[in-house]
Amino acid sequence: MTEGKKSNLGYVLKELLKERSLSMRKLSELTEIDTATISRIINGKRKATPEHLRKFADILNVPITELFVAAGYDIEQRQEKLDSDIHISVDSIQKFLESSDININNFTITSVEQKLANYEQYTQTEEGKETILNSFEEKLQKVGSIGPFINHLKNMYEKFRMMKGTPGELVIIGSALLYFILSVDVIPDYIFPIGYLDDAIAVQLVTNALSIKK
Repeated sequence: MTEGKKSNLGYVLKELLKERSLSMRKLSELTEIDTATISRIINGKRKATPEHLRKFADILNVPITELFVAAGYDIEQRQEKLDSDIHISVDSIQKFLESSDININNFTITSVEQKLANYEQYTQTEEGKETILNSFEEKLQKVGSIGPFINHLKNMYEKFRMMKGTPGELVIIGSALLYFILSVDVIPDYIFPIGYLDDAIAVQLVTNALSIKK
């Protein structure tokens, strides 16, 4: 990731802390980030890492993209490239990943396929169904609108919620929804926008599987 525009993260964090009546010391306690580090980030003396931003977003309950933009990360060009690639094919998504300057160890399309297969089994349990119905909206709100695959997920969720599809189709749809909801991804979500790439791949793989079934 490269820094594009000037960071105004300090201002944003100050406002968020003020709105939530939190001190830097309390934020340090909740995020397990050293108070001095938080102070330096807020005062513009240190650049926040993606991990810092993830923890801030979790505790302050704001979409992580909002903090990435405030921190000055140049995500627009990456997002445009990601959006276009998702609409093409899984192969082009793989190429996007390979051309990224972020090293993701041991990532393969097969690893996503394996997790989807596991989630197909989980979808068929009552616990899996409840996880989808009770947690999808919350996860959606947490990540904000990131890329076109979000719209695909919303459509899948409505089909799953309304039980519109054959049992086999609903199981496949459920696997993509669980992949998005559950935090154990092949690529951590907080590495934006790469972190949502495997979620996008999962959606594309499921879309392809549903097409074959028709």
